[in-house]
Amino acid sequence: MSAAIPGANSPVFSGSYAPDDVEFLLKRVRLDPTPTGVKERLIQTRSAHYSEMISEEMLPDAPYLDIFEAACRSGVPRLAREVRSLSGQILDLVQAGRSSPCLTLCSLVRAGVPYGVLLRRDLARSGVDVAHFGVSIIRDRGLDEVAMRRILSERPADGVIFVDGWTGKGAIATELVLSWGALTGRDATLVVIADPCGRADLCGSREDWLIPSGILGGNVSGLISRSILRPDLIGPGDFHGCLRLDHMSDVDLSRDFVDRVDRELATLPPRINPDPEAAPSEAARFRAAAERAVDAIADRFVVRNRNRIKPGIAEATRAILRRRPDRVLVRSISGDPDIAALIHLCRRDKVPLLEAPDMTGPYRAITLIRETT
Repeated sequence: MSAAIPGANSPVFSGSYAPDDVEFLLKRVRLDPTPTGVKERLIQTRSAHYSEMISEEMLPDAPYLDIFEAACRSGVPRLAREVRSLSGQILDLVQAGRSSPCLTLCSLVRAGVPYGVLLRRDLARSGVDVAHFGVSIIRDRGLDEVAMRRILSERPADGVIFVDGWTGKGAIATELVLSWGALTGRDATLVVIADPCGRADLCGSREDWLIPSGILGGNVSGLISRSILRPDLIGPGDFHGCLRLDHMSDVDLSRDFVDRVDRELATLPPRINPDPEAAPSEAARFRAAAERAVDAIADRFVVRNRNRIKPGIAEATRAILRRRPDRVLVRSISGDPDIAALIHLCRRDKVPLLEAPDMTGPYRAITLIRETT
């Protein structure tokens, strides 16, 4: 059973965030969950697109939340520094005339939203005219054109900056370039916290590190699901869809997480010099290393569909939570506290864990999705 919710395109929809923090341009829908095994078979046989189905998002258990808290203790101060660095890099674009001073942050749902919230707050404190929206982008389907046309009716195209949490193989970055170019004829500007594959325009660093929000889902992203696009729910004039994750409200950390980073921002100087490896001149080196790593895994495990390869700590973790993993490869098992969440999940779900520093390249963890036969 599935049904659109009447009036779901409300002009004010901020999930569990404060209304000033973000406006989600999403249509709230109802959709029964698809069992993970069924979903995997439909995706891999190309009988259905991943955006047409969704599995139930499970509540994190107490040990997992403890791992998240441990990640925050070291990760929140680093996140604050990298957000402040990115704010400065965005202001440099404005001062150089490469962006309109009327800035519009478009966070890619869901992973980009906490960082769009933080960047909006930080830029607004500098006196910048800045708006923040949460918008959908779907692999092989592109940006939500209805949402982007709504934004462009109110805000200048040359001030649009897209925000995401991290890059994996760069599939979404590539989708963004093609989709935004087709819509506007312009180059997209993508800002991320971590860019291990060298595909973002601005980044906090290119290290594959444990970004705390990367190991959770809707309960750190405003209590919304990933985006949904299927014709019985989303009409020609509708935004892409999402589900409300009310069952996770008791463990919702969305506001607490951004407020925690924001308090740390208040302790920092007005400008933070970017990490040297975040310089655009370094991107090609990371891009080549990422491609070599993906090639090595595809060759070693005879992977015909590279969508089965999920590189980076965040993507590797989310793949275990949402998909059917075959194995997880890590740079180091015993000497890397940043993969504690992965190890917890692998042990819980009996997923093989392999130490393979010769194949992981710039990534510290890579999950290989099980092939459906």
